[in-house]
Amino acid sequence: MTGLPYLDAATVERLVPVERAVDLLEEALRAGLDPEDTPQRPIVDLPAGQLLLMPASVGRPGGGRYAGVKAVTIAPGNPGRGLPRIQGTYLLFDGDTLTPLAALDGIALTSLRTPAVSALAVRHLADPAARKLVVFGSGPQAWGHVLALAAVRPVDDVTVVGRDPGRAAALAERCRALGLTARSLTAGPDPAAGAATGRTTDAAAGAAAGPLSDAVAEAVAGADLVACCTTAREPLFPGKLARDGATVVAVGSHEADARELDDDLVARATVVVEARATAMREAGDVIIPMRHGTIPTGHLAGNLAELISGGVATGSGPRVFKSTGMAWEDLVVAATAFEAWT
Repeated sequence: MTGLPYLDAATVERLVPVERAVDLLEEALRAGLDPEDTPQRPIVDLPAGQLLLMPASVGRPGGGRYAGVKAVTIAPGNPGRGLPRIQGTYLLFDGDTLTPLAALDGIALTSLRTPAVSALAVRHLADPAARKLVVFGSGPQAWGHVLALAAVRPVDDVTVVGRDPGRAAALAERCRALGLTARSLTAGPDPAAGAATGRTTDAAAGAAAGPLSDAVAEAVAGADLVACCTTAREPLFPGKLARDGATVVAVGSHEADARELDDDLVARATVVVEARATAMREAGDVIIPMRHGTIPTGHLAGNLAELISGGVATGSGPRVFKSTGMAWEDLVVAATAFEAWT
């Protein structure tokens, strides 16, 4: 392992722009990669949080094979210590000899491939003229989704909804620096509502999100695209707000008892997931409505491979793409970064 190359975050971002990442993921699926065959990731609960291991093996178009594993830690208490909530490292191997080839910044990979996967789904789900984007969240994933979705749709109007007014305003300013019309709103009810949060508990079947400010509700109702990039464990907004034809992406959770979308939205929507098997283990956004009896187990319209091959028929309601993150996505991007580096 001595002298193993390390590709840091700046290098990964330089070598694989988000537009290229979207194309890479689509190429891999069109070449026959089956997301249902990805190994299940172990999730280990620890006193400080969780450890996730994400192994995969893929062949490359034109020849060559790689294997890899991402080790990710999630420590909810870290922000209070001035440390990242999510940290990680990626280890890339030659697929034939299993010789270690390089280590890469795992969080840079996640920050790149998650928005790229969402953009790939949006490329095939959303109205080609979609231009109004609402982003819930103000962290790296929210920013990544602005860039990625603007790469596949003519996005020119962005509303950032966040719990921290300062961070939301800062993200909106970054959007304006790109030439986009942007504004920031605080996630929460009108003061007159007398509530402390914009979300309610998920105590009953079909529980909807709590009161939002009029401005946030209006933004969601008028959105062509909604990206949910938060650590929320309960619905962010009432699903009835999403208009027919709008596309909603939810990327924030990978746990069966956490979700960003409510029963109403999922029931109305054409729902696409990365892989059915993974969604049925990890995607609370679909597991909880099934548990409530709101949707049947056959409600999922397809996985990502079926979507890009034209195997998903969209209905008249909203469209939803739910992702939890999969190991093959990291590997496709990591292998390309390594090849570009060498």
